[in-house]
Amino acid sequence: MTAKRNEPYLALIAEEKSEGFTQSIQTRSLDDLPDHKVLIRVSYSSLNYKDALSASGNRGVTRNYPHTPGIDAAGVVVESCSPELKKGDEVIVTGYGLGMDTPGGFGQYIRVPTEWVIALPPGFNLKQSMIIGTAGLTAVMSLDKLERMGLKPEDGEVLVTGATGGVGSMAVMLMASAGYQVCAVTGKTDRENFLMELGASRVIDREIWLENSIRPLLTPKWAAVIDTVGGPYLTQAVQSVMPSGSVACCGMIGSNELYTSIFPFIIRGINLLGISSAEYPITEKIRLWAKLAVLIRPWMLEKLVTELSLKALPDEIQRMLCGKTAGRVIVNLWK
Repeated sequence: MTAKRNEPYLALIAEEKSEGFTQSIQTRSLDDLPDHKVLIRVSYSSLNYKDALSASGNRGVTRNYPHTPGIDAAGVVVESCSPELKKGDEVIVTGYGLGMDTPGGFGQYIRVPTEWVIALPPGFNLKQSMIIGTAGLTAVMSLDKLERMGLKPEDGEVLVTGATGGVGSMAVMLMASAGYQVCAVTGKTDRENFLMELGASRVIDREIWLENSIRPLLTPKWAAVIDTVGGPYLTQAVQSVMPSGSVACCGMIGSNELYTSIFPFIIRGINLLGISSAEYPITEKIRLWAKLAVLIRPWMLEKLVTELSLKALPDEIQRMLCGKTAGRVIVNLWK
């Protein structure tokens, strides 16, 4: 497979117009891509909350428009100036600048630096790698950090907030697969069966969970917490984790604020762990993909996924921004 310099391809373009930010499918040329060393024909991408923000004009994510979002991509190498990557290699790219300050996975081609590219991890095909994507990598990073702090399944119940979202649903599945009892918090009470199928031992309505006291310390309940929401969710997680327990903070779909005192830290000795997969060293990403291969079976991923075509993506972006999606959404770039 060889691409011509001016070969056209399709991409989702987010741009600012008089009526605000819009997304549309447009034709682009390979000449429009940045001058990096590896050209990849993208087979699949995935829709993350960061992509929805980028597509709707959030300049904290993307500064310059028009722009093609998509922080995840899986496909086949078409051209490479690097001896480490050959034409025909199946590869993935997650994070770094992809889809933020360089054209991302919502285009049928990307051109990226060699150091962003990982060979398709053993045990997964291209589609499965995008069902996992940044969301799964973030979830397994959270699990990995919690276990490095000493967490074990026998320590007690683990809480996951925002449990129907991309990271949350992956976290529920991975924690359950690793042998933990998982309590899932969600505002989508109609998705209880979905969460139980992923491995949750019980599900709590977020409105009931957030009714608890706002005192600096609450009754300690959780051996650990994976919080994908922020704001009052993270605050209550910090206030109610067990002594010496840990809270993995890996999302802010609700708020970027944390409202608490230092009491949980100096009285109970808890740990607040920051999780960020975008700039994680590539050697560590490879190690975590190997961990994912141990914890995940391909049939498990089918419980999580909705597959879309590129042309259906603008509507799904709006659904995500309105909180109407669940699980993982992947994009088949050639469907």
